[in-house]
Amino acid sequence: MPSPEHAVSGAWAPGDEQGHRRFAALFGPEALELEAGGRLGPVTVAYESWGTLSRRADNAVLVLHALTGDSHATGPPGPGHPGAGWWSGLIGPGRAIDTDRWFVLCPNVLGGCQGTTGPASVAPDGRRYGSRFPVITVRDQVQVEAALADALGIRRWAAVIGGSMGGMRALEWSVMHPERVERSVAIAVGATATAEQIALCSLQVRAIRADPYFAGGDYYDQPVGPGAGLALARGIGQVSYRTAGELEARFGRLPQGEEQPLKGGRYAVESYLEHHGEKLLRRFDANSYVVLSEAMNHHDVGRGRGGIAAALAGVQARTTVIGISSDRLYHLSSQEDLARLLPERPKVHVVQSEVGHDGFLVEVEAMGPLVAAALA
Repeated sequence: MPSPEHAVSGAWAPGDEQGHRRFAALFGPEALELEAGGRLGPVTVAYESWGTLSRRADNAVLVLHALTGDSHATGPPGPGHPGAGWWSGLIGPGRAIDTDRWFVLCPNVLGGCQGTTGPASVAPDGRRYGSRFPVITVRDQVQVEAALADALGIRRWAAVIGGSMGGMRALEWSVMHPERVERSVAIAVGATATAEQIALCSLQVRAIRADPYFAGGDYYDQPVGPGAGLALARGIGQVSYRTAGELEARFGRLPQGEEQPLKGGRYAVESYLEHHGEKLLRRFDANSYVVLSEAMNHHDVGRGRGGIAAALAGVQARTTVIGISSDRLYHLSSQEDLARLLPERPKVHVVQSEVGHDGFLVEVEAMGPLVAAALA
Protein backbone atom coordinates (compact mmCIF):
# COMPACT_ATOMS: atom_id res chain seq x y z
CA MET A 1 0.00 0.00 0.00
CA PRO A 2 1.18 3.55 -0.64
CA SER A 3 2.85 5.33 2.25
CA PRO A 4 0.27 7.48 4.13
CA GLU A 5 2.42 10.63 4.08
CA HIS A 6 2.62 10.67 0.28
CA ALA A 7 -0.12 10.95 -2.33
CA VAL A 8 -0.30 9.82 -5.95
CA SER A 9 -2.54 11.59 -8.43
CA GLY A 10 -4.16 10.28 -11.58
CA ALA A 11 -5.91 7.31 -9.96
CA TRP A 12 -2.82 5.16 -10.36
CA ALA A 13 -3.15 1.64 -9.02
CA PRO A 14 -0.94 -1.47 -9.17
CA GLY A 15 -1.69 -3.22 -12.45
CA ASP A 16 -2.13 -0.04 -14.49
CA GLU A 17 -0.59 -0.12 -17.95
CA GLN A 18 -0.20 3.56 -18.75
CA GLY A 19 2.79 5.25 -20.32
CA HIS A 20 1.62 8.80 -19.77
CA ARG A 21 2.78 11.30 -17.21
CA ARG A 22 1.41 11.17 -13.67
CA PHE A 23 2.29 13.07 -10.52
CA ALA A 24 3.00 12.22 -6.89
CA ALA A 25 2.87 14.70 -4.00
CA LEU A 26 5.63 13.91 -1.50
CA PHE A 27 7.06 15.40 1.69
CA GLY A 28 3.95 17.36 2.55
CA PRO A 29 3.68 17.08 6.35
CA GLU A 30 7.45 16.76 6.84
CA ALA A 31 9.81 18.42 4.37
CA LEU A 32 12.76 16.64 2.80
CA GLU A 33 15.95 17.09 4.83
CA LEU A 34 18.68 18.01 2.36
CA GLU A 35 22.22 16.71 2.56
CA ALA A 36 23.76 20.18 2.23
CA GLY A 37 21.42 21.59 4.86
CA GLY A 38 17.94 23.04 4.77
CA ARG A 39 14.61 21.52 3.93
CA LEU A 40 12.42 21.30 0.84
CA GLY A 41 8.76 20.52 0.67
CA PRO A 42 6.28 19.72 -0.55
CA VAL A 43 7.83 17.95 -3.52
CA THR A 44 5.96 16.97 -6.67
CA VAL A 45 7.37 14.18 -8.82
CA ALA A 46 6.37 13.57 -12.42
CA TYR A 47 6.73 9.99 -13.58
CA GLU A 48 5.68 7.56 -16.27
CA SER A 49 5.26 3.81 -16.17
CA TRP A 50 4.89 0.93 -18.58
CA GLY A 51 3.84 -2.67 -18.02
CA THR A 52 1.95 -4.19 -15.12
CA LEU A 53 3.08 -4.23 -11.51
CA SER A 54 2.72 -7.75 -10.14
CA ARG A 55 0.58 -8.45 -7.09
CA ARG A 56 3.72 -8.92 -5.01
CA ALA A 57 5.26 -5.77 -6.54
CA ASP A 58 8.41 -7.77 -7.26
CA ASN A 59 8.86 -6.97 -10.97
CA ALA A 60 9.49 -3.22 -10.76
CA VAL A 61 12.41 -1.72 -12.71
CA LEU A 62 13.50 1.85 -12.05
CA VAL A 63 14.97 3.63 -15.09
CA LEU A 64 16.83 6.88 -14.38
CA HIS A 65 17.49 9.60 -16.95
CA ALA A 66 20.58 11.72 -17.63
CA LEU A 67 21.05 15.50 -17.27
CA THR A 68 18.58 16.82 -19.84
CA GLY A 69 16.36 13.74 -19.95
CA ASP A 70 12.91 13.35 -18.43
CA SER A 71 10.30 10.78 -17.49
CA HIS A 72 9.47 9.97 -21.12
CA ALA A 73 11.85 7.06 -21.48
CA THR A 74 9.90 5.27 -24.19
CA GLY A 75 6.96 5.76 -26.49
CA PRO A 76 5.82 8.24 -29.14
CA PRO A 77 5.55 12.00 -28.61
CA GLY A 78 2.73 13.01 -26.31
CA PRO A 79 1.44 15.75 -23.99
CA GLY A 80 4.42 17.62 -22.58
CA HIS A 81 6.82 15.53 -24.67
CA PRO A 82 7.35 16.73 -28.25
CA GLY A 83 9.82 13.92 -28.99
CA ALA A 84 9.83 10.16 -28.75
CA GLY A 85 11.14 8.46 -25.63
CA TRP A 86 14.90 8.74 -25.11
CA TRP A 87 15.34 4.95 -24.69
CA SER A 88 12.47 3.70 -26.85
CA GLY A 89 14.74 1.17 -28.50
CA LEU A 90 15.41 -0.55 -25.17
CA ILE A 91 12.06 -0.37 -23.35
CA GLY A 92 8.87 -2.03 -24.57
CA PRO A 93 7.25 -5.40 -25.31
CA GLY A 94 9.91 -7.91 -26.31
CA ARG A 95 12.75 -5.42 -25.96
CA ALA A 96 15.74 -5.56 -23.61
CA ILE A 97 13.66 -4.10 -20.78
CA ASP A 98 10.58 -6.15 -21.64
CA THR A 99 7.37 -4.47 -20.46
CA ASP A 100 5.53 -7.77 -20.91
CA ARG A 101 7.61 -8.98 -17.96
CA TRP A 102 8.67 -5.86 -16.07
CA PHE A 103 6.84 -2.89 -14.61
CA VAL A 104 9.06 0.00 -15.68
CA LEU A 105 9.02 3.33 -13.87
CA CYS A 106 10.86 6.50 -14.89
CA PRO A 107 10.58 9.64 -12.73
CA ASN A 108 11.71 13.14 -13.63
CA VAL A 109 14.56 14.03 -11.28
CA LEU A 110 14.39 16.44 -8.33
CA GLY A 111 15.61 19.83 -9.57
CA GLY A 112 14.36 19.14 -13.09
CA CYS A 113 11.86 21.09 -15.16
CA GLN A 114 9.54 18.45 -16.62
CA GLY A 115 6.96 18.24 -13.87
CA THR A 116 9.11 17.51 -10.81
CA THR A 117 9.85 20.23 -8.27
CA GLY A 118 12.73 22.40 -9.41
CA PRO A 119 13.79 26.05 -9.59
CA ALA A 120 10.94 26.97 -11.96
CA SER A 121 8.31 25.49 -9.60
CA VAL A 122 6.08 27.63 -7.45
CA ALA A 123 7.23 27.65 -3.82
CA PRO A 124 4.80 27.53 -0.88
CA ASP A 125 4.81 31.35 -0.76
CA GLY A 126 3.29 31.51 -4.25
CA ARG A 127 6.48 32.68 -6.02
CA ARG A 128 8.79 30.63 -8.20
CA TYR A 129 11.85 29.34 -6.40
CA GLY A 130 14.38 30.78 -8.84
CA SER A 131 17.55 31.73 -6.98
CA ARG A 132 16.03 30.47 -3.71
CA PHE A 133 16.07 26.84 -4.82
CA PRO A 134 18.44 25.02 -2.44
CA VAL A 135 21.62 23.13 -3.19
CA ILE A 136 20.73 19.50 -3.83
CA THR A 137 22.78 16.35 -4.29
CA VAL A 138 22.35 12.99 -5.97
CA ARG A 139 21.51 11.58 -2.54
CA ASP A 140 18.62 14.03 -2.17
CA GLN A 141 17.34 12.93 -5.57
CA VAL A 142 17.45 9.30 -4.50
CA GLN A 143 15.59 10.08 -1.27
CA VAL A 144 12.80 11.57 -3.38
CA GLU A 145 12.77 8.49 -5.61
CA ALA A 146 12.60 6.28 -2.52
CA ALA A 147 9.61 8.26 -1.27
CA LEU A 148 7.96 7.80 -4.67
CA ALA A 149 8.55 4.05 -4.47
CA ASP A 150 6.97 4.03 -0.99
CA ALA A 151 3.97 5.93 -2.34
CA LEU A 152 3.51 3.35 -5.09
CA GLY A 153 3.89 0.39 -2.74
CA ILE A 154 7.25 -0.75 -4.18
CA ARG A 155 9.53 -1.90 -1.37
CA ARG A 156 12.24 -3.47 -3.50
CA TRP A 157 13.36 -2.87 -7.08
CA ALA A 158 14.03 -5.86 -9.29
CA ALA A 159 16.52 -3.54 -10.98
CA VAL A 160 17.70 0.07 -11.00
CA ILE A 161 19.18 1.17 -14.32
CA GLY A 162 20.78 4.46 -15.34
CA GLY A 163 23.44 6.08 -17.47
CA SER A 164 25.53 9.20 -16.79
CA MET A 165 23.60 11.23 -14.18
CA GLY A 166 21.12 8.35 -14.04
CA GLY A 167 24.03 6.02 -13.33
CA MET A 168 25.04 8.21 -10.39
CA ARG A 169 21.59 7.70 -8.91
CA ALA A 170 21.68 3.97 -9.62
CA LEU A 171 24.93 3.73 -7.64
CA GLU A 172 23.55 5.82 -4.78
CA TRP A 173 20.46 3.62 -4.64
CA SER A 174 22.69 0.59 -4.12
CA VAL A 175 24.68 2.33 -1.39
CA MET A 176 21.86 4.18 0.40
CA HIS A 177 19.23 1.44 0.21
CA PRO A 178 21.09 -1.82 -0.41
CA GLU A 179 18.19 -3.95 0.79
CA ARG A 180 15.86 -2.35 -1.78
CA VAL A 181 17.89 -3.10 -4.94
CA GLU A 182 18.17 -6.63 -6.36
CA ARG A 183 20.05 -5.72 -9.55
CA SER A 184 21.84 -2.54 -10.60
CA VAL A 185 23.01 -1.43 -14.03
CA ALA A 186 25.47 1.49 -13.94
CA ILE A 187 26.30 2.85 -17.39
CA ALA A 188 28.97 5.38 -18.39
CA VAL A 189 29.60 6.57 -14.85
CA GLY A 190 32.11 6.36 -12.01
CA ALA A 191 31.92 6.33 -8.25
CA THR A 192 32.78 10.04 -8.08
CA ALA A 193 32.84 13.07 -10.35
CA THR A 194 36.36 13.62 -11.67
CA ALA A 195 38.20 16.94 -11.82
CA GLU A 196 37.68 17.08 -15.58
CA GLN A 197 33.94 16.47 -15.27
CA ILE A 198 33.67 19.14 -12.58
CA ALA A 199 35.65 21.55 -14.76
CA LEU A 200 33.43 21.04 -17.79
CA CYS A 201 30.21 21.29 -15.78
CA SER A 202 31.45 24.43 -14.04
CA LEU A 203 32.18 26.10 -17.39
CA GLN A 204 28.64 25.37 -18.51
CA VAL A 205 27.26 26.81 -15.28
CA ARG A 206 29.41 29.93 -15.70
CA ALA A 207 28.14 30.38 -19.27
CA ILE A 208 24.56 30.45 -18.00
CA ARG A 209 25.28 32.73 -15.06
CA ALA A 210 27.22 35.14 -17.30
CA ASP A 211 24.18 35.68 -19.52
CA PRO A 212 23.00 39.29 -18.82
CA TYR A 213 19.41 38.04 -18.66
CA PHE A 214 20.11 35.42 -16.00
CA ALA A 215 19.30 37.97 -13.28
CA GLY A 216 20.84 35.84 -10.57
CA GLY A 217 18.35 33.08 -11.35
CA ASP A 218 15.23 35.22 -10.98
CA TYR A 219 14.38 35.70 -14.66
CA TYR A 220 10.94 34.08 -14.83
CA ASP A 221 9.02 37.36 -14.90
CA GLN A 222 11.32 38.91 -17.50
CA PRO A 223 10.39 39.04 -21.21
CA VAL A 224 13.81 37.61 -22.08
CA GLY A 225 15.58 34.79 -20.24
CA PRO A 226 19.15 33.45 -20.34
CA GLY A 227 18.67 31.55 -23.59
CA ALA A 228 22.05 32.48 -25.02
CA GLY A 229 23.84 31.25 -21.90
CA LEU A 230 21.92 27.97 -21.87
CA ALA A 231 22.59 27.37 -25.57
CA LEU A 232 26.30 28.01 -25.02
CA ALA A 233 26.34 25.63 -22.05
CA ARG A 234 24.68 22.96 -24.17
CA GLY A 235 27.28 23.46 -26.89
CA ILE A 236 30.14 22.96 -24.41
CA GLY A 237 28.46 19.83 -23.13
CA GLN A 238 27.73 18.48 -26.60
CA VAL A 239 31.40 18.59 -27.58
CA SER A 240 32.29 16.55 -24.49
CA TYR A 241 29.51 14.04 -25.15
CA ARG A 242 30.85 13.22 -28.62
CA THR A 243 34.35 12.50 -29.98
CA ALA A 244 36.89 14.37 -32.07
CA GLY A 245 36.82 11.57 -34.64
CA GLU A 246 33.06 11.66 -35.05
CA LEU A 247 32.97 15.45 -35.40
CA GLU A 248 35.79 15.32 -37.97
CA ALA A 249 34.09 12.56 -39.96
CA ARG A 250 30.71 14.30 -39.97
CA PHE A 251 31.74 17.91 -40.42
CA GLY A 252 35.46 18.37 -40.99
CA ARG A 253 36.02 21.93 -42.19
CA LEU A 254 32.88 22.06 -44.30
CA PRO A 255 30.92 25.31 -44.32
CA GLN A 256 27.27 25.36 -43.38
CA GLY A 257 25.44 25.17 -46.67
CA GLU A 258 26.41 28.10 -48.87
CA GLU A 259 27.78 30.16 -45.99
CA GLN A 260 31.33 31.48 -46.21
CA PRO A 261 33.23 31.30 -42.88
CA LEU A 262 35.86 33.81 -44.07
CA LYS A 263 33.07 36.34 -44.59
CA GLY A 264 31.23 35.79 -41.31
CA GLY A 265 29.47 32.54 -42.17
CA ARG A 266 29.52 29.39 -40.09
CA TYR A 267 31.26 26.07 -40.33
CA ALA A 268 28.93 23.08 -40.34
CA VAL A 269 30.06 21.99 -36.87
CA GLU A 270 29.15 25.44 -35.51
CA SER A 271 25.66 25.09 -36.95
CA TYR A 272 25.39 21.64 -35.38
CA LEU A 273 26.17 23.01 -31.92
CA GLU A 274 23.79 25.95 -32.37
CA HIS A 275 21.06 23.54 -33.41
CA HIS A 276 21.47 21.47 -30.25
CA GLY A 277 21.39 24.64 -28.15
CA GLU A 278 18.19 25.84 -29.81
CA LYS A 279 16.54 22.44 -29.35
CA LEU A 280 17.29 22.50 -25.65
CA LEU A 281 15.89 26.02 -25.23
CA ARG A 282 12.45 24.74 -26.27
CA ARG A 283 12.24 22.20 -23.46
CA PHE A 284 14.67 22.99 -20.64
CA ASP A 285 15.12 25.57 -17.90
CA ALA A 286 18.48 27.30 -17.37
CA ASN A 287 18.21 27.15 -13.58
CA SER A 288 17.57 23.40 -13.73
CA TYR A 289 20.66 23.01 -15.89
CA VAL A 290 22.68 24.81 -13.21
CA VAL A 291 21.18 22.92 -10.26
CA LEU A 292 21.55 19.49 -11.87
CA SER A 293 25.07 20.19 -13.15
CA GLU A 294 26.17 21.16 -9.66
CA ALA A 295 24.50 18.07 -8.19
CA MET A 296 26.55 15.98 -10.62
CA ASN A 297 29.70 17.79 -9.51
CA HIS A 298 28.91 16.80 -5.90
CA HIS A 299 28.65 13.10 -6.86
CA ASP A 300 30.85 11.02 -4.53
CA VAL A 301 29.56 7.76 -3.08
CA GLY A 302 32.35 7.83 -0.49
CA ARG A 303 31.55 11.23 1.03
CA GLY A 304 30.94 10.83 4.75
CA ARG A 305 31.11 7.05 4.48
CA GLY A 306 34.77 6.38 5.06
CA GLY A 307 35.70 6.60 1.39
CA ILE A 308 34.62 4.96 -1.86
CA ALA A 309 35.81 1.44 -1.02
CA ALA A 310 33.97 1.38 2.30
CA ALA A 311 30.78 2.73 0.71
CA LEU A 312 30.75 0.23 -2.16
CA ALA A 313 31.57 -2.69 0.14
CA GLY A 314 28.00 -2.59 1.45
CA VAL A 315 26.37 -2.96 -1.97
CA GLN A 316 24.15 -6.05 -2.12
CA ALA A 317 22.80 -5.69 -5.63
CA ARG A 318 24.05 -7.81 -8.48
CA THR A 319 25.71 -5.03 -10.44
CA THR A 320 26.36 -4.75 -14.15
CA VAL A 321 28.87 -2.09 -15.18
CA ILE A 322 28.82 -0.83 -18.78
CA GLY A 323 31.17 1.66 -20.42
CA ILE A 324 31.48 3.24 -23.87
CA SER A 325 34.82 2.63 -25.62
CA SER A 326 35.21 6.20 -26.92
CA ASP A 327 33.77 8.05 -23.91
CA ARG A 328 36.11 10.98 -23.23
CA LEU A 329 33.96 12.45 -20.46
CA TYR A 330 33.36 9.32 -18.32
CA HIS A 331 36.47 7.36 -19.23
CA LEU A 332 36.49 3.56 -19.11
CA SER A 333 39.00 3.80 -16.29
CA SER A 334 36.19 5.16 -14.10
CA GLN A 335 34.08 2.07 -14.74
CA GLU A 336 37.09 -0.19 -14.19
CA ASP A 337 37.85 1.46 -10.85
CA LEU A 338 34.20 1.14 -9.86
CA ALA A 339 34.03 -2.55 -10.75
CA ARG A 340 37.19 -3.36 -8.76
CA LEU A 341 35.62 -1.97 -5.60
CA LEU A 342 32.21 -3.64 -5.89
CA PRO A 343 31.82 -6.82 -3.80
CA GLU A 344 31.35 -9.11 -6.82
CA ARG A 345 34.08 -7.36 -8.84
CA PRO A 346 31.96 -7.57 -11.99
CA LYS A 347 33.38 -7.48 -15.48
CA VAL A 348 33.16 -4.12 -17.25
CA HIS A 349 31.15 -4.57 -20.44
CA VAL A 350 32.44 -2.24 -23.16
CA VAL A 351 30.18 -0.98 -25.93
CA GLN A 352 32.29 -0.27 -29.00
CA SER A 353 31.26 3.08 -30.40
CA GLU A 354 32.70 6.10 -32.19
CA VAL A 355 30.00 8.34 -30.71
CA GLY A 356 31.51 8.96 -27.27
CA HIS A 357 29.56 9.41 -24.05
CA ASP A 358 26.25 9.64 -25.90
CA GLY A 359 26.80 6.05 -26.98
CA PHE A 360 24.67 4.84 -24.07
CA LEU A 361 21.73 6.59 -25.75
CA VAL A 362 22.66 5.98 -29.38
CA GLU A 363 24.06 2.43 -29.52
CA VAL A 364 20.78 0.68 -28.79
CA GLU A 365 21.61 -2.53 -30.65
CA ALA A 366 24.82 -3.00 -28.67
CA MET A 367 23.31 -1.92 -25.37
CA GLY A 368 20.26 -4.14 -25.65
CA PRO A 369 21.85 -7.57 -25.07
CA LEU A 370 23.89 -6.27 -22.13
CA VAL A 371 20.87 -4.80 -20.39
CA ALA A 372 18.76 -7.89 -21.14
CA ALA A 373 21.47 -10.13 -19.67
CA ALA A 374 21.60 -7.96 -16.55
CA LEU A 375 17.88 -8.56 -16.07
CA ALA A 376 18.01 -12.29 -16.85
